[in-house]
Amino acid sequence: MTRLPALALVLLLALPGPVQAAGLDPQAVEQAQSFAQGDGKAIDPAMIRLQVLLDRSRFSPGVIDGLAGDIVRKAIAAYEVANGLDGKDDAALLQALAAEDGKPVLQRYTISEKDVQGPFVMKVPDRLEDMAKLAHLSFTSPRELLAEKFHMDEDLLEALNPGADFARAGSGITVAQVAARDEKETVTRIDVVKGQGALYAYDAQDRLVAFYPASIGSEGTPSPTGTHEVSAIAPEPKYYYNPKELNFSGVKTKDLLEIAAGPNNPVGTVWIDLTEPTYGIHGTPEPALIAKTQSHGCVRLTNWDAEELSKMVKKGTAVTFME
Repeated sequence: MTRLPALALVLLLALPGPVQAAGLDPQAVEQAQSFAQGDGKAIDPAMIRLQVLLDRSRFSPGVIDGLAGDIVRKAIAAYEVANGLDGKDDAALLQALAAEDGKPVLQRYTISEKDVQGPFVMKVPDRLEDMAKLAHLSFTSPRELLAEKFHMDEDLLEALNPGADFARAGSGITVAQVAARDEKETVTRIDVVKGQGALYAYDAQDRLVAFYPASIGSEGTPSPTGTHEVSAIAPEPKYYYNPKELNFSGVKTKDLLEIAAGPNNPVGTVWIDLTEPTYGIHGTPEPALIAKTQSHGCVRLTNWDAEELSKMVKKGTAVTFME
């Protein structure tokens, strides 16, 4: 059996220092050859390049924000184990990642009419009871839509496009060039590691083919134990809260709640149902919080990671929960 990636810190060569958002230069992103281990508070052009390349390789950094942090380190460690790298040379890591498709990491994109026409919601309510009153759980703005479309944090989108009007169709903006690939990998086994906040996906040859950061359970609503299976896949799911089965903190209703589909639905844009009742792998309305907050027992990924995984699994795929 393939060993899970060790989470030892990867030795990284440092740049003179992370560049503040106001000074972001797309060319600096494309030309970066080493990346800093910064404080996670300042955007580093090389970290943007690294995150985009990891995203395209299926070793997800979560949301692309240009910031150093534990999620990126875990994605690096997983990629290096899967690809036989020694973890000592970030230039070699970037070279290996870039060689996979040879494409630039940023692109110019023209905002379309579809991007701005909505419908949008003014604000996503905090309470499930109020969510259930809405006809849809869409994005709150074209900016949020565009950030998610390109797997980016909204602050990074702004930093790359200072002064841009994201609500104007025909405007040109700079965004991450993420993959829109036809999935050919078949995942036959998934390991969900609670202590790492991570999901590892393996193929039939027991090769690690994908890594995704995840929010997994909590003390009040823990995730399952043992091995279960994928039972169904539901794109654009509605969310149902049954107080007879669930008892979430702060939810007072005694009635069954039906919450409309949409990217800001509590389970995001896809639900991968498990044979353990009420549990699944799903998306999220808050991608920046993945692996940083707890879930209601399920396995929560970014919407784009959950969508990608849903195309690689099928009914019967084994899902094992580990401490």
